[in-house]
Amino acid sequence: MRRRVVLSVITALAVLAAVGVYVGLHVLRNGVPLKMTSACTVRADKQVTLGPDQMANAATIAAIGIRRGLPERAVVVALAAGLQESKLKNLDGGDRDSIGLFQQRPSQGWGTAAQIADPRYATNEFYNGLLKVPGWQQMRVTDAAQAVQRSAHPEAYQKWVDQAEALATAFLGQAGAAVTCTLVGQPPVHGAAAATSLFADMRADWGDVQTVAAQGLLGVALSVGEDRVGWQYAHWLVAHAQEQGIKRVRFGDREWTARGGAWTRVTPSDPRAAGERVVAEVYS
Repeated sequence: MRRRVVLSVITALAVLAAVGVYVGLHVLRNGVPLKMTSACTVRADKQVTLGPDQMANAATIAAIGIRRGLPERAVVVALAAGLQESKLKNLDGGDRDSIGLFQQRPSQGWGTAAQIADPRYATNEFYNGLLKVPGWQQMRVTDAAQAVQRSAHPEAYQKWVDQAEALATAFLGQAGAAVTCTLVGQPPVHGAAAATSLFADMRADWGDVQTVAAQGLLGVALSVGEDRVGWQYAHWLVAHAQEQGIKRVRFGDREWTARGGAWTRVTPSDPRAAGERVVAEVYS
């Protein structure tokens, strides 16, 4: 009996040692931390934790609102609607022919299934619908969202207001270092392909972003004129880090890394220009 116990203990220790070796080798070889789950968090008055895909969609919804010059209230309404309809996931189905972030239906004139499946198209269509609602700015969030969505549960959007406001605060750049992501596993894209994809996606959400030269950088460096814009870009980059293979984001004296998962203070190489650019580096 004692021999069996000893053998069981030895076996368990061997398994733990093998796991430790695997984790160590993974980090050394790939430079990517191995963690149990991927998650992104916003801390702005209220804490909101989402999956990386959900946070990326929230960032896109906000970026499109900013690009269109819409007020914060519009972004809050859109985020609350997305949280209720799909939990900010780009669903490929739903009730009847509902599709996408806002569960819009081709049969109700929102567009083709392929169009609605594009988060950017779906977001623009939601904003288009909201702007047609008279007095939406003065409505409760749930009433404004319901006027667009025409849901069978008109009060459902109100329960998401606090989370939507926290997300909007972060992505509109009203709070610094407010979006963090802890990521798992290998990036889906890296190298020159990652840098090209990242720039294309930024333009798709933001339009003609202004870039600046950064010697030796594999990624993008963006010119910003004020802190608020800098944090808008920086938070968007962190939220999209998993899908775009982003290794590091720096703005001012703060840096987020995929390895650490949080914002830390750093010494800028050029303090005079640190607050004028946002730098994102992808995995090589």
